[in-house]
Amino acid sequence: MRRREGNKEQAILDAAVKVFAHSGYHNAKITSIAEEAGVATGSVYLYYPGKEAIILAIFDRIWKSLTDGIGATARRTDFTPEQKLERVIDLMFDLFIVNPSLAAVFVNEQDHLIQGRKGTVSRQFDQFLDLAEVIIREGVRKKQFNPQIDLKLFRHFIVGGIRSLLRQWSAQPSTFPLNRIRQNIKAFVKHGVLIR
Repeated sequence: MRRREGNKEQAILDAAVKVFAHSGYHNAKITSIAEEAGVATGSVYLYYPGKEAIILAIFDRIWKSLTDGIGATARRTDFTPEQKLERVIDLMFDLFIVNPSLAAVFVNEQDHLIQGRKGTVSRQFDQFLDLAEVIIREGVRKKQFNPQIDLKLFRHFIVGGIRSLLRQWSAQPSTFPLNRIRQNIKAFVKHGVLIR
């Protein structure tokens, strides 16, 4: 085994993403993660007591990145609600476009973490959706978005749709180019929420 220099914890998380994407969380082995990371198996256990702690760390980072991004977007006064909504969609795609394995882990493992209320994932997911709802409410208040939209349904519809399309892309990247999906989602959302 080669000796790992630099940030071992980050190497372990990056390796875990690859292993989880390839084998699935439940079939993944700590030894495979260690091998992919170029560290001893014992090194993995120095940072994380097991697979669940690793996947929770991965999702904490995903949702922190998304929630920080949407929070900053929601606070911008130089963006219209429409621009903010586009930025939220871009945030999700920008996170995954450079890492298809991360997209695969996200779409395949998110549900069981939320349903099991594991770690902070459920709370962060709700916070993200709440911030998206703030943007939609602003658009309604400014008479740019359709006031008849049921926000509770809309927020789950959009995130569910994006997750479903990310699943297709991560499985068949050439059949479903991510930038084409991104542009189509923006068109679907805007035609559904904007007042024309």
